[in-house]
Amino acid sequence: MGYVFNSKDTTSYEGWLDSACGRNVLAIETALMLKMLRPVSGETLLDIGCGTGASLVPFLGKGISLTGIDPSFHMLDFAKKRLGNRADLHLGRAESLPFDDNEFNYSIFFLSLEFTDDPVKAIEEACRVTKDRIFIGMINKYSMYAAFRRIRGMFGPSMFRNARFFSIPAIRRIAFELLGEVPFFWKTALHAAGLFGPLRPDPQNFAFFEKNPFGAFAGLVIVPMPHYRTIALPLSKKALSTVVSGKQVASCSGDFRTEKGGVP
Repeated sequence: MGYVFNSKDTTSYEGWLDSACGRNVLAIETALMLKMLRPVSGETLLDIGCGTGASLVPFLGKGISLTGIDPSFHMLDFAKKRLGNRADLHLGRAESLPFDDNEFNYSIFFLSLEFTDDPVKAIEEACRVTKDRIFIGMINKYSMYAAFRRIRGMFGPSMFRNARFFSIPAIRRIAFELLGEVPFFWKTALHAAGLFGPLRPDPQNFAFFEKNPFGAFAGLVIVPMPHYRTIALPLSKKALSTVVSGKQVASCSGDFRTEKGGVP
């Protein structure tokens, strides 16, 4: 991760999560994540930049094996208190994941890609360790809320001063450069955020508004597709000799014809 949250950042973030606004916003964001990811019991999930573990809580009790990784031990301390032994937590960076290829069914970035040092490498690593779906939940660069955060960061302390906001097309380009034109889809939420207050949640999250490209929170899903390369192998036996004229030859469809093409 590019920016590692310190103790002050962690306390501030947890305080926001404990507020009524924070709880409402988190509920809307995680509901969109579950709707798009569609996790299945018995499978595995990795939260890249898991922070204090709030983004893993929606998966508890669903029969999913949970793993989280974060570069901040301050954040992980809160995550351990919140999750206990219900998730396997690791200290580490998104750009260098200590996991095997295809180890997880799902991976998620939940408001964490913004703080990576190398977002392309972070997404590449997620693609390496993930078999089924990668979810990226991020602050939408083209939203009023992102503009509000940028302006606020100019005039006072804010952890978002260290964030890099992305647009939906930018993430799609990265995914296609890494994997080719794999399935990719997106939805947004928090469409009023930044208009009548910095974090005003939607009164209702209608599906109609989810395709609005200006929502404050964007959820994106990348579906990695396996690619196969054929390898030419030498023949273990010599090719059959040329068929003598007039002899019957089996075609691929199973019928028989002479060399001249006539029916015997």
